[in-house]
Amino acid sequence: MAKATRKEQRLKRHARVRKNLFGTPEKPRLSVFRSNANISCQIIDDVNHVTLAAASTLDADIKAEVAYGGNKEAAKKVGEAIAKKALAKGIETVAFDRGGFIYHGRVKELAEGAREGGLKF
Repeated sequence: MAKATRKEQRLKRHARVRKNLFGTPEKPRLSVFRSNANISCQIIDDVNHVTLAAASTLDADIKAEVAYGGNKEAAKKVGEAIAKKALAKGIETVAFDRGGFIYHGRVKELAEGAREGGLKF
């Protein structure tokens, strides 16, 4: 039997976490995706199946500020941007969904940027 790939292992971790993590209109889910070159996040209401806000290193305003999207500095900017968008829509509290990624490095910086921006989780 072949060993599971890193992506398959991450998706198994993500499924395990998502069993118990659910975004509601009062407390939506802040979902994070990290690739080698970029990082993105969305605030999702799972009850109504709608994305309320999103931010990524591919957004024009963030891309202008950072030279490379795959580092901690860029992740922190994305966290601050998502917090700003969420607060503009009246969202203060979220459930953090790390997407099966380890809470370390860029994922941690994104979370800290969002907290500094005013989100609570």
